[in-house]
Amino acid sequence: MFGADKGQAPRLDGKGLRIGIVQARFNESVTNALAAACLGELERLGVASADITHLFVPGALEIPIALQGLAQTGRFDALIALGCIIRGETYHFELVANESAAGVTRVGLDQRLPIANVILTTENMAQAIARQTDKGVDAARVVVEMARLLDGIE
Repeated sequence: MFGADKGQAPRLDGKGLRIGIVQARFNESVTNALAAACLGELERLGVASADITHLFVPGALEIPIALQGLAQTGRFDALIALGCIIRGETYHFELVANESAAGVTRVGLDQRLPIANVILTTENMAQAIARQTDKGVDAARVVVEMARLLDGIE
């Protein structure tokens, strides 16, 4: 049987996993908090800091191509996308949110690699701040769980 049995907690042992993180600099105070929470949780789950590659890109639209570059190296068990898009007064919010999400998903499916997409899409900065720690922790837990699940399938 693959993954956790129904009602059983997933295996969250990150020891030996190689994780790539791509972080957008736009809305940097939020993405830095996401990264700090994520890195702290990865450490708690046993992922060695030497097994983490952390890249920075200008904004959310640049995240998918950096993820693709990491994925194509074949060196990673899972990837994490960290970004923050806050609604403004124009249609640009929808474009950035939709295209970055589609790009992240496509990389994961094309490369058969788990990617935690933690590009926050919020109405305002207060909503982003309210989510930055929990979502950073969630990112770490998701990639460890999914990397182990795919290990079991292979």
